[in-house]
Order: sequence, then C-alpha cells, then structure tokens
Amino acid sequence: MFLEPHYRGQRSGWIEAICGSMFSGKTEELIRRLRRAEIAGQAVGVFKPETDSRYAKNDVVSHDRRAFPGTPLENASLVISLVEDLEVVGLDEAQFFGEDLPGVCEELASMGKRVIVAGLDMDFRGKPFGPMPELLAVAEYITKVHAICAQCGNLATHSFRTAADPEQVMLGADDAYEARCRHCFRMGAVLPFRKVMSPRKSSDDGIQQKLIE
Repeated sequence: MFLEPHYRGQRSGWIEAICGSMFSGKTEELIRRLRRAEIAGQAVGVFKPETDSRYAKNDVVSHDRRAFPGTPLENASLVISLVEDLEVVGLDEAQFFGEDLPGVCEELASMGKRVIVAGLDMDFRGKPFGPMPELLAVAEYITKVHAICAQCGNLATHSFRTAADPEQVMLGADDAYEARCRHCFRMGAVLPFRKVMSPRKSSDDGIQQKLIE
C-alpha cells in the first residue's frame, strides 16, 4: 500500500503515477489517496478528460462505482488555471490527455502541488499508451497495480479487447475488455471466454474480482 511521503518543511511538490491494466484498481487507488488527503485537511481537486463519460459526466468513478467529485477538461493544460487554491491535484484516465500532460504535471509539481495521476500504461495491443511513458519517467513515485486474469486467474498486466474495433481509443468496460496476464494476452481470442462478473466490494489494497466459468 502506498503511504504518503514525510515532507517536513518541504516546499516543492511531486508527481505520483498509478498505472496498470483495466480493472486493476487504478481509479480506486486514486480516490483512496484523495480521500486520505481530505481527511488530512488538504484542499483537493480531481480532473478527467471530458471524453470519458462512461459512468458519470463529471465525477471520477471506478469500475466498482466508487466516486469522487471531479471536473472534466478538454485538455490537460486547462488544469493550471484551476488549481491555485489546491494542495493536491488528481488526474484520472491520463492516457486520454494529450502529449502535454507530463509537462503540465511537472509545472504543477513546481508550483508545490502534490500531483496524483492514474492511467493505463498500455493500450489493447500491449503498446505504451499516449503520454504515460514520459509521465512515468518524470514521476517521483510509481505504483503499478494488477488485475486478475479473466482466463487463468493469475495476476493480469494487459487489457485485452473483446470487441472488434481497431482504433486505439475505444471507451468501454467489461462489455469490451478483460484483464489478462502476459501469456493469455499473447494467446489472444483462441482461449475459451470466461465472463468477468461485477467487482465485489474491495479493500483499500485494490479491486478483487470474482470469476466464473
């Protein structure tokens, strides 16, 4: 579990990156950290790409429907003008922001903000996704979370697309994607499909999913 760094007297900010496959608990971990910051009495705000409206137009929502009030933005650069009074800045679905996201996060950190960013590190082809590689390179703290493979039950690191769409960006949940380990991801669609049920209520350590044949 990630614990907040001790920073007595530290005036500079930093970047925390949360990455992993779909259904791995990235947004849930982001929300957990934001709520802990609120409990500590810190001013918190979270933003997401306006294209992500799967569960809510404004709120940041995890796959198990945990939610945190958020603000949708057309691009990451707009964050700079909205965080003057914030101490902690959250960004969800980072892979959908443009290539300027790492620079924006570095500027926020230079302003003394604690920046927490969650996003997919790989797309459905297993390739680095959008601005995530550069963001991981400049972040002080990186947490990679894992889902459970829908095929074999091992730890999953990849997002396998079950829908027939070749575009890199395709919004969806368990109707179009499933989490897979490296081996099952490489095996592709030849494997017998195992349906992933809705995630059970999980602990702070991440989402646990119940798999059935």
